[in-house]
Amino acid sequence: MSAPRGQFSSNIGFLMAAAGSAVGLGNIWGFPTKAAGNGGAAFVIVYLLLAFILAYPALMAELTIGRHARRNMVQALRGISTGPISRIFANLAGFGGIVVASLILSFYAIVAGWMVAYLADPFANFFGMSGATDWLTGNSTGRNLTFTAIFSGMTMLIIAAGVEKGIERWSTLLMPSLIILLLLLIIYVLTQPGAMTGLEVYLMPDFSHLSPKLLIAAMGQAFFSLSLGVGTMLIYGSYLSQQESLPRLGALVTLIDVGIAFTAGLLILPAMYVAQEAGTQIFSASGELIAGPDLILQVLPALFETMGTAGLFVAIAFFALMVIASLTSSISMLEVPVSFSIENLGVRRELATPLVGLVIFTLSSLIIFNFDSLFGLIVSISTEYGQPLLGVALCVFAGWIWHRDQLLAEVKKGHENIEHTLFWKIWPWYVRIVCPLLILAAFVQSLS
Repeated sequence: MSAPRGQFSSNIGFLMAAAGSAVGLGNIWGFPTKAAGNGGAAFVIVYLLLAFILAYPALMAELTIGRHARRNMVQALRGISTGPISRIFANLAGFGGIVVASLILSFYAIVAGWMVAYLADPFANFFGMSGATDWLTGNSTGRNLTFTAIFSGMTMLIIAAGVEKGIERWSTLLMPSLIILLLLLIIYVLTQPGAMTGLEVYLMPDFSHLSPKLLIAAMGQAFFSLSLGVGTMLIYGSYLSQQESLPRLGALVTLIDVGIAFTAGLLILPAMYVAQEAGTQIFSASGELIAGPDLILQVLPALFETMGTAGLFVAIAFFALMVIASLTSSISMLEVPVSFSIENLGVRRELATPLVGLVIFTLSSLIIFNFDSLFGLIVSISTEYGQPLLGVALCVFAGWIWHRDQLLAEVKKGHENIEHTLFWKIWPWYVRIVCPLLILAAFVQSLS
């Protein structure tokens, strides 16, 4: 027999955990740079609209299925299946979610390990350890293995402690720390030369950029920024009390996620133009903004070096922010396969966590040893193919396979008379028809 399931002890605990799952490295650097490359505030406005038009309904589907089933993704989808064909579909989607979440974590842990290494770098620099500095900022196999292992170990320690004492406790500590660090860094960066130029690029809309490309980019960012499609929100929903209002909690999670993404833009774009003012290149040879790891690991460290002693403290604060953002997302991803191992295989959490964690770390190690051939491939399989297809599957389960009266009964828990609200008049058909079509449209466009 497996151990009793955990449960979030409060709304705040769930909100911090769910928002932490959504707020990861992609939000901190992906959203601001996509905004800068797609018309600034024009992209921001479209993104904010799509977060509630697309992402919120899909989030509600995951939370509702999860709380109703109170099981891992495989058992949850089996539980609402109505026949042999839908059960086969449930197995494919459920196990697919476990595989995709594990694949995402396998490369995510490598990138997060880089953040841990760069967090250690200012300390080595402060004590004049030039050899250690070169190793920490170099791209060696030994460095990558070491810090991927460190980050993976941190993630496993939190998950092994359980829902309330692990996920909830640490999310409640880490998320406020992330927000405080983010705000302090914004205040500092906005006082530097060049910051106002970046702020103008970010906040002044250029509607000439409105195009199908912008819409698809905003749609993808809105969907993926909420960790949708791989079962993380379904699992978190399964740990929710039945007295909570799912529509309200889902709206709050969406607001927190888009709020932190927008706030991150107030840091990253001004910081990039501060770096440019200091002589650092922020545009590629083709004239496009440098993004992704190049932004984090080349542009910003170069900026910190121009700040003298103050730059050491700014670097520590920034990479601490990045490590926290990485950790709050990684714990939600590891919980997906761990919850399956506990409930389907009957393994204790204390044993399931290191076993699953070591399997994923082994996959991370294979990627590190074959970085050029495997890293991009795993990213593409999991995020460009796996996530959107699983997102469509979850919408199909909530909108077509699950009986409508059972769906209403679950949503009514914690929100009586919801059948008379605008939410219930719109959401069921929306998640049934509009969400799958929008996700598929974004998926097809991204492949073209």
